[in-house]
Amino acid sequence: MMSGIWIFAENRELTLELLNAGRNLADELGVNLVALAAAEQFAREYIKHGADEVLLLPSLNKEQPLEAYVPVMVEAARNADPDVFLIGATRRGKEMATRIAASLNTGLCTECNSFALDQDKKFLVMERLIYGGKAIQKIICSTRPQMATIPARTFEQAPLQEGKEGKITRLPAAPSSAVKVINRTPKVQEAVDITEAKIIVSVGRGFEKKEDIALAEELARVLGGTIGCSRPVAEDLHWLPEEVYMGISGKKVKPDLYIGLGVSGQIQHITGIRDSKIIFAINRDENAPIFDAADYGIVGDLYDVVPKLIKELGNVLKI
Repeated sequence: MMSGIWIFAENRELTLELLNAGRNLADELGVNLVALAAAEQFAREYIKHGADEVLLLPSLNKEQPLEAYVPVMVEAARNADPDVFLIGATRRGKEMATRIAASLNTGLCTECNSFALDQDKKFLVMERLIYGGKAIQKIICSTRPQMATIPARTFEQAPLQEGKEGKITRLPAAPSSAVKVINRTPKVQEAVDITEAKIIVSVGRGFEKKEDIALAEELARVLGGTIGCSRPVAEDLHWLPEEVYMGISGKKVKPDLYIGLGVSGQIQHITGIRDSKIIFAINRDENAPIFDAADYGIVGDLYDVVPKLIKELGNVLKI
């Protein structure tokens, strides 16, 4: 007997993406799609975007962390016995998922970027990248619920369904926790959210000094894009904020256009940009790995090519 597909993420945008993935899976299995929400306003919205039922999590006091929801979710899952539980792969989401999976004595596929249903066995065949993105691992979870954490932007957001109806079920209060929040300090965002950018100009080690990044910034300005970089530029050289480096341990992006300037294209970086619609690379090393991933490329010195590119784009775009 199928019990349903559950989804949870700590923010609205990622929840809508999981609703899209969950809705398709629920339709395949012929079961309900159940979302978990921390506020009633979101519960009503999630129903309009495809949820058949929303489990409304209890309010937390100021001393309770988000992880206080773990025992509430575990108890609800034990009672309902869902088939699949998908959780957004944010930092806290991944921590909560591991604790939920351990409590339910079930398996968990972390950083799942694709899955398909085995129609005969009704198992999810889940995929994730391993060995720095050099291989794809396929995972099947033989216990219930089948669990996976899904990174942001893996799926499109679920569309609005006019007239969609569903029910809201309130879950009991969270038990007291040994962990208490003493203070909350908002993190200062040093840069824009690069995962939302449509055009990204990426700075690589091909730049000789920090001041030369102005060249990349000018190209980004002409194109209406955003500046990003490879990991060494942010973590080793500290030329740009860590929020804008892309790769397996950084941001994973899906822009319409990615332009790599002096980016060598190691697999760790390619893992973060591989879903770009168009990859355009400029590098003076014709054997640079970035050209294997690029749709278009120019072999040349960025200090010679980029100013000419900016001038031509300015003429075409009338800037």
